[in-house]
Amino acid sequence: MAKKSAIEKNERRKKMVLAARAKRTRLKELAYDKNKPLEDRFTDIIKLAQMPRNSSRVRVRNRCGLTGRPRGVYRKFKLSRIAIRDLAAEAQIPGMTKSSW
Repeated sequence: MAKKSAIEKNERRKKMVLAARAKRTRLKELAYDKNKPLEDRFTDIIKLAQMPRNSSRVRVRNRCGLTGRPRGVYRKFKLSRIAIRDLAAEAQIPGMTKSSW
């Protein structure tokens, strides 16, 4: 089980990303518009850099929905490899069986 503080921190980041999505995309469009003068683009880049770092989408970490484990998470199930293996062994995931050959 992951630390509760790490899970909560990641949830706060998700909320910040949703709250700042519109402003961040607008600033990115303005900052990378080649038709604008360089000085205006530079001020837009500075405004973008002054936004909170945690409002960036790349700061959000994929975590297991059951355990909070940050590594080995399958996007399709939103579960870690260990949690998937445990659930598959208990026949909790339809159609998934342990392989043997």
